[in-house]
Amino acid sequence: MDQYKHLDFLRVTEAAALSASKWVGKGKRDEADLAACEAMRGELNAMEMDATIVIGEGERDEAPMLYIGEKLGQPGGPAIQIAVDPLEGTNLCANGTPNAIAVLAAAVEGEGWLMHAPDCYMEKLVVGPECAGVVDITVPPRINVRLMAKALGKDVDECIIGVLDRPRHEELIAELRDAGCRVHLVPDGDLSVAIAALDPDSGVDGLMGMGGAPEGVITAAAVLCTGGEMQARLKFTIDGQRERAEKMIEGDIDRVFHTKDLASGNVTFAATGITPGDLLKGVRYRHGMAYTESIVMRSSNYTIRRIETSHRIGAGFGDRRRRH
Repeated sequence: MDQYKHLDFLRVTEAAALSASKWVGKGKRDEADLAACEAMRGELNAMEMDATIVIGEGERDEAPMLYIGEKLGQPGGPAIQIAVDPLEGTNLCANGTPNAIAVLAAAVEGEGWLMHAPDCYMEKLVVGPECAGVVDITVPPRINVRLMAKALGKDVDECIIGVLDRPRHEELIAELRDAGCRVHLVPDGDLSVAIAALDPDSGVDGLMGMGGAPEGVITAAAVLCTGGEMQARLKFTIDGQRERAEKMIEGDIDRVFHTKDLASGNVTFAATGITPGDLLKGVRYRHGMAYTESIVMRSSNYTIRRIETSHRIGAGFGDRRRRH
């Protein structure tokens, strides 16, 4: 990805965020999702590359959403694998609540790789660089919290773990609280909180619990770029999921997957905030301008950039001023 214009991917998430932001708080999740998808598709199609969606909105031959297997881009560029979530947190956007983001991960074929994950649940453990090599998803959460606290130089009661607010996590939440840990409950979309756990200034120290496997691959791309650690196990809750996973993934599908099993090599990650959250500011409007905050990362050199951009409304997406 070094020779490729990786910042162009930032244009893709910015476009999706700006389009989805028009639906924030209006209670229309499907309209917001469609707007983000159409904007993201348009920007991807304008880039010189032979891109294939490996993580998207399902495996379909034709769909309004970005579907797995869809080909995008203009002739003349490299072959690239793309993993997207044009609107992570559709309910968050519709309700105007925190942590809706537009996100993308990309890898040039032959230089990097993104796992084609089955549409099932994934148990996830995500920590930042200071806790890499310390945690173990196979041990009880209370033990992992103690190990994290020691690595971070904190007391357990100073640690904050993000967990999706779901009935399936009642025991996990209770165990963490009994251990003295603070729990940051997430109403929807664990991706933004998982990425926040990689940032020492976010206040979130880790993510635990089950969420979507496709989102787990995108998370792993960010983990790879920051030097953090992700461990995961696939969880099958619907008939046919295990059989499908066996066809898609080599080896033991019940094993613990580590970061480089999900994303490896030369990978770029980009995300733009739609509503304010743990990771990024949301889209703001004022005096004919729209303002976005984004993050773009590269695994090749662990570069992490936060970028604020101003966009002149009505002048076209390309007419803007960028502030680094």
